[in-house]
Amino acid sequence: MRDLTNAEKIAEFMRVLGRKVRQPARVYFTGGTTAVMMGWRETTIDIDLRFVPDHDELYRELPHLKESLRINIELASPADFIPQLPGWEERSRFIAREGKLDFFHYDAYSQALSKIERGHEQDLKDVEAMISSGLVSKERLYELFKAIEPELYKYPAINPQSFAEAVELVVRID
Repeated sequence: MRDLTNAEKIAEFMRVLGRKVRQPARVYFTGGTTAVMMGWRETTIDIDLRFVPDHDELYRELPHLKESLRINIELASPADFIPQLPGWEERSRFIAREGKLDFFHYDAYSQALSKIERGHEQDLKDVEAMISSGLVSKERLYELFKAIEPELYKYPAINPQSFAEAVELVVRID
């Protein structure tokens, strides 16, 4: 059984992966990993990430890191669940460089919309934290949702009407 992952384990993961990999790449953290690193939660079940570019060297290190650090790793990003938002790379926040790897938080707006679409209680708490901390503005969140709305048909698991209603509920101005 692997342990829950805290900020220290995430930092260790970054250091070790950065030491082992020889090719430059960007590592985008998302989901619970971002929530832990931003201080919204103490732990997460797994490290959610995406590599750009996704060369083999990165993937080959993951099984060893999972075992040595006793962590779960999931290859996932908002783009797996919703259309990519325009400008997501520019809005992704730099965390640190370790060796040849640059680590980022995946675009907060993409994460927020993905979490709203999923609709789990913890996801909605994370979205509240993103908004209350100023990381995400309701107005821009709605604008970006409207930008991807025409592309939702490419994601058959999404009910566009339910997703739109969920976004409108979150962004309503009190």
